[in-house]
Amino acid sequence: MTAAQSLVADLATAIATGSVEIVDLTNVLSPDFPVIVLPSEFGQCEPFRMETVSRYDGSGPAWYWNNISMNEHTGTHFDAPAHWITGKDVPNGTVDAVLPRDFVHPVVVIDIAAEAAQDEDFIVTRPFLEAWERANGPIPPRHWIFLRSDWSKRVGTLSYLNLRDDGAHSPGPDADAMRFLVHDRDCVGLGVETVGTDAGMCSHFDEPFPAHSILHGNGRFGLQCLTNLDRLPTFGAVIVAMPLKIKGGSGSPLRVAAMIPRS
Repeated sequence: MTAAQSLVADLATAIATGSVEIVDLTNVLSPDFPVIVLPSEFGQCEPFRMETVSRYDGSGPAWYWNNISMNEHTGTHFDAPAHWITGKDVPNGTVDAVLPRDFVHPVVVIDIAAEAAQDEDFIVTRPFLEAWERANGPIPPRHWIFLRSDWSKRVGTLSYLNLRDDGAHSPGPDADAMRFLVHDRDCVGLGVETVGTDAGMCSHFDEPFPAHSILHGNGRFGLQCLTNLDRLPTFGAVIVAMPLKIKGGSGSPLRVAAMIPRS
């Protein structure tokens, strides 16, 4: 057995015996799950819809199945580079063309739950990230960056989208933070518990939509509507995030799983 074969076999054994735990980071996809709301002059993201075709009845006596429809960016979902204008010409920029190896990467979890509880519009800045590194250690290259805000605990309430007369209010990064993560720390992408990788008020920033613009313009990815980030360690988890292979797709709902050592 080669070293690589042994490594894969050891991982399979660790999962089977429970020494490596699988944590589901995915919200349940249902017609009730909220989707991002854009200004009325733009096209809107369609929610998830499901229609029963048959369920052991006259339409199909021995089988149960449903027709489903949704936007690519509904529920827990993946953003490919082609989702944003800055990434429209990035090689392998659609979900069907992303290299399979990019669906499996380690993750660094940055806890901003206390800050988001105090300020729903909390902005992650470069100085905040540099202070975080001094306290926790450097962010390694080629890792996902997950912002744990505990926003997923709001699912099922109006405060999840948190819409007001002036727009949505939720935490997120500014442009300098994104440049730091992409250019200085070579991140794979950004994952969040909110409905978008950008802060709710990002359209009003001096550099609007910085997460989308900088991530996707540099061939990086986004994950939105994550949950259970409070179950992950700061370092040491590995994420499996595989979108549907939609031809020319800009993104996809998906199931995201984390592998963590059982404590």
